[in-house]
Amino acid sequence: YIPVIISSQKENMIQISSNTNTINLDPGSKKIKYILSGDGAGTIFQINDITGDIHAIKRLDREEKAEYTLTAQAVDWETNKPLEPPSEFIIKVQDINDNAPEFLNGPYHATVPEMSILGTSVTNVTATDADDPVYGNSAKLVYSILEGQPYFSIEPETAIIKTALPNMDREAKEEYLVVIQAKDMGGHSGGLSGTTTLTVTLSDVNDNPPKFAQSLYHFSVPEDVVLGTAIGRVKANDQDIGENAQSSYDIIDGDGTALFEITSDAQAQDGIIRLRKPLDFETKKSYTLKVEAANIHIDPRFSSRGPFKDTATVKIVVEDADEPPVFSSPTYLLEVHENAALNSVIGQVTARDPDVTASPIRFSIDRHTDLERQFNINADDGKITVWHNITIIATEIRNHSQISRVPVAIKVLDVNDNAPEFASEYEAFLCENGKPGQVIQTVSAMDKDDPKNGHYFLYSLLPEMANNPNFTIKKNEDNSLSILAKHNGFNRQKQEVYLLPIVISDSGNPPLSSTSTLTIRVCGCSSDGVVQSCNVEAYVLPIGLSMGALIAILACIILLLVIVVLFVTLRRHKNEPLIIKDDEDVRENIIRYDDEGGGEEDTEAFDIATLQNPDGINGFLPRWALPTQWWEQRNPFQT
Repeated sequence: YIPVIISSQKENMIQISSNTNTINLDPGSKKIKYILSGDGAGTIFQINDITGDIHAIKRLDREEKAEYTLTAQAVDWETNKPLEPPSEFIIKVQDINDNAPEFLNGPYHATVPEMSILGTSVTNVTATDADDPVYGNSAKLVYSILEGQPYFSIEPETAIIKTALPNMDREAKEEYLVVIQAKDMGGHSGGLSGTTTLTVTLSDVNDNPPKFAQSLYHFSVPEDVVLGTAIGRVKANDQDIGENAQSSYDIIDGDGTALFEITSDAQAQDGIIRLRKPLDFETKKSYTLKVEAANIHIDPRFSSRGPFKDTATVKIVVEDADEPPVFSSPTYLLEVHENAALNSVIGQVTARDPDVTASPIRFSIDRHTDLERQFNINADDGKITVWHNITIIATEIRNHSQISRVPVAIKVLDVNDNAPEFASEYEAFLCENGKPGQVIQTVSAMDKDDPKNGHYFLYSLLPEMANNPNFTIKKNEDNSLSILAKHNGFNRQKQEVYLLPIVISDSGNPPLSSTSTLTIRVCGCSSDGVVQSCNVEAYVLPIGLSMGALIAILACIILLLVIVVLFVTLRRHKNEPLIIKDDEDVRENIIRYDDEGGGEEDTEAFDIATLQNPDGINGFLPRWALPTQWWEQRNPFQT
């Protein structure tokens, strides 16, 4: 193993020999030949086959390949047989300073807040050198600023860039260009260098207050402008940008704070003055407002500079406009009694022209609200006659386009013109075994009138019934009436029905009254007071069926039995069998009904035997040949 050191040169190609140190036992012999193999043999390195000297035949570059491994051997000149074992050796290329530093990531950009203190870190940069960092100073770099003083400085070894001046103002200068150099050989003369650029941008901070472009603004607006309309715009300029320039606007003083409002336009960064309440030229012709613009985002570092706000004065002049008439009230409520006479005055509306040149007013009814024309109005004084909800129109005589409308609600007042009466048809049932003081029935009354304070009824018996020995009445708190029995021992065999006239009076002015009669039936009841029967009609039975239902069922059964008996009797009278033997010769008794009606004369009956054998000896048997009793029993079912 033979190490050999060769310095790399890019500019000059030199040949450096290395003896293989082969021991020649026969120096005079010419039968020895030297051969070379390995990295770059024959292309970069060449051996003298007679002397064994090795030459570099190409320029070497350490940064491309730092070392080569070669093998040399002595062989027989003629037969090429090895005369000794091969010898391996390494050729190392020694570094020289042939590479300049490079900024691979440049150019650079960095941002630092404006108004930063001295020495605030901006960024750091890095350069690389392809030379050997462990051999000499070829790769030892030193950084410096070639351009960008006195604003920025750089650490020579770490390349950290800092601010060199305090409180740099973005509004004065926003962007700086810094040229940075990296030099090898530790910065000494003879070293190689590389440069890059760094663009430093100062970011904005809120260090400036808003400022109105002018201290006084003038606007004019017609008095009939629609609410919410923009009257004008004011703007406070701010040297800052972004959110640091955002300002909110407010009205802080003036005689129009209740009529106007100001909103902020985030896009245009100005304030919009809008109308919030109606204007009236005749009442006030101008207004003065004091508006304020204040920064929304405040940086506490600069609060000592003073308030970040500004104020301006806004004068608004109201212009006259031809306005429609104004009613004395936004709505009217009139009352009229339902029995008011035709053309009676039920109320009056008034209106005036608010303009300086007051125009006379003419009144009319909006007929879309009075299709039945139940009302009339005096065009000059606004007096309304006869009734309901309508809309009144007030029109200026000199300018018919100026129209105002007002709703008029006309309430029809109730007049006590209906007498009270029972709410429904009542029928009371009294048990024979009832007890004295027992409530027989509770009744209530109704009145078609609608008094303001609700209905209140007075109940009484007719004067001739005041000393009634059987019944009495009691007024209940819910405005109803209870009828009570005075004694027990009522007997339906003695008297089945009682009629009790009751006088009902209302509380109107004047009061009205009517007499309603309550029918009281005496009934048979169970021991617990459950009604079982009243006269011929049953109400509750233990088996769950009424007496009327039982009688109806019994009548049907009897009727069916009568029909069967009659039919059998007739068949026997004819001496014919009831059963038809010929199954194929079946006929029916055909009955024809006349829909127009005519009693028995519209009905024809045929003997079924005739249908069974039309040509038989019995022939046609007309209905009048049948027994009279049979037809009398059958006739009711033909209806």
